[in-house]
Amino acid sequence: MPTEPETDYDPELGRKFIFVTGGVMSGLGKGITAASTGRLLKNAGFDVTAVKIDPYLNVDAGTMNPFQHGEVYVLKDGGEVDLDLGNYERFLDIDMTFDHNVTTGKTYQHVIEKERSGDYLGRTVQIIPHITDDIKRRIREAAEGNDVCIIEVGGTVGDIEGMPYLEALRQFAHEEDEDDILFTHVTLVPYSKNGEQKTKPTQHSVKELRSIGLQPDILVGRCSDKLDIDTKEKIALFCDVPTEAVFSNPDVDDIYHVPLMVEEEGLDQYVMEELDIASEALPEDERENRWRDLVTQNTEGEVEVALVGKYDLEDAYMSVHEALKHAGLEKNVDVNVRWVNSEKMSDHHADRMREADAIVVPGGFGARGTEGKIEAIRYARENDVPFLGLCLGFQMAVVEYARNVLDLDDAHSAELDEDTPHPVIDILPEQYEIEDMGGTMRLGAHETEIDANTLAATLYGGESCTERHRHRYEVNPEYIDDLEAAGLKFSGRAGNRMEILELGPEDHPYFIGTQFHPEFRSRPTRASPPFVGLLEAVLGDDPHTVTTEEVSH
Repeated sequence: MPTEPETDYDPELGRKFIFVTGGVMSGLGKGITAASTGRLLKNAGFDVTAVKIDPYLNVDAGTMNPFQHGEVYVLKDGGEVDLDLGNYERFLDIDMTFDHNVTTGKTYQHVIEKERSGDYLGRTVQIIPHITDDIKRRIREAAEGNDVCIIEVGGTVGDIEGMPYLEALRQFAHEEDEDDILFTHVTLVPYSKNGEQKTKPTQHSVKELRSIGLQPDILVGRCSDKLDIDTKEKIALFCDVPTEAVFSNPDVDDIYHVPLMVEEEGLDQYVMEELDIASEALPEDERENRWRDLVTQNTEGEVEVALVGKYDLEDAYMSVHEALKHAGLEKNVDVNVRWVNSEKMSDHHADRMREADAIVVPGGFGARGTEGKIEAIRYARENDVPFLGLCLGFQMAVVEYARNVLDLDDAHSAELDEDTPHPVIDILPEQYEIEDMGGTMRLGAHETEIDANTLAATLYGGESCTERHRHRYEVNPEYIDDLEAAGLKFSGRAGNRMEILELGPEDHPYFIGTQFHPEFRSRPTRASPPFVGLLEAVLGDDPHTVTTEEVSH
């Protein structure tokens, strides 16, 4: 297809495209299915990237409520995106950019801005071709430089919000060679009361997809168990695909076992054959197998970690959960996360916290639940319980120290209490005049300089690290000298910004907080240093002297 000046199309961007759609209901796990497929292709030697399409009108996920939508995941360039992109980064071990997240808000905003500036030269601006062309452009540009690009379309087939995207995919298939495009449809296969696997929801979902002009090449059935051969044959017959193109993706105890499950089903081999790249794959005995070795290893014990937050939803702290799991993989232990509601510390939740081996206070926004977090931090500090504070957890550790060690009883964050006489946490200088909420914080990857001979330097194996940020307030410079004189060490800095705090080994076995979010860089094969150190402290190793395996932060 020739380059179109209006959309800057370049047919050479990206070689192979796998489009993943979902049917029947949301939350089926099509993102994990797609990420697992990508993991297996990467194991086979291919460069793989991903695009997540979110049909909502928000430009990004930055202003969304974590309780409704799950955590806001932050990319290296500061993009605030859907948590599914975190799964892609973890499974593929890549760093994505904001260009890898396509939202309706972003697409419409761009097209309308072009219309306002006169780029369309008086033409009527319409969904087709202008919106669909912009969608296709974004996909092609995100795929550039990779062998395979996996594109997940959020929502379910039939949603009105997703119609422009499915139309764009239909056009995309028309424009590309047949063996460069693959459509995978993930759908629900429920059980009836008599134990029969029912295919009718899948049939109707595929019928809806075909009415739009898309015929799936692969069907993945989400069920609590593997699909029976009779079920596969019935789906194949009524959905017009070969039986060998119908795959099971049954429930597993851990999402990191999904790549092993779909590999056992032969999904990766079928994909490579359909895309005509099987001959380019590494021989099976030369493929990367560290993932399998890690997730199937026999663990040697359990660690109980209290996660003290206000959102009673695991997805709101997904990256923290996963980072703890990654540290467990590295230390060869199972990590059991205990949810502790910071608003209900007096209602048995304080007891749940005290029964844990370690305490993590994650990030968040708003005053609700912060007093409970401060209470948890004080308990960890005074009782030598290994502690890790992340972003707001870091800030509340400063508040707790100011209140209970410096005796500044009314100390707080100016973000949470505008009238506090001791704003030990205050607004960033460059934020004074900003009124918009979206995309206006300190976001993305920033370098931190680490003091030598500190816990942080030992954990990171050097005197600098680069981690991702998402915050608007900082430690107030007016209080730093007093805090440090009282024993709180700021071991990591970025100019006049305090990035890491810790207590020395003579004061606490493991007490560390980070203004940044190290959980966003954690991977199953490359666990985050502060999380590994937390488990080392629980297991009896001294994280002040045991150097975590150096990682490329």
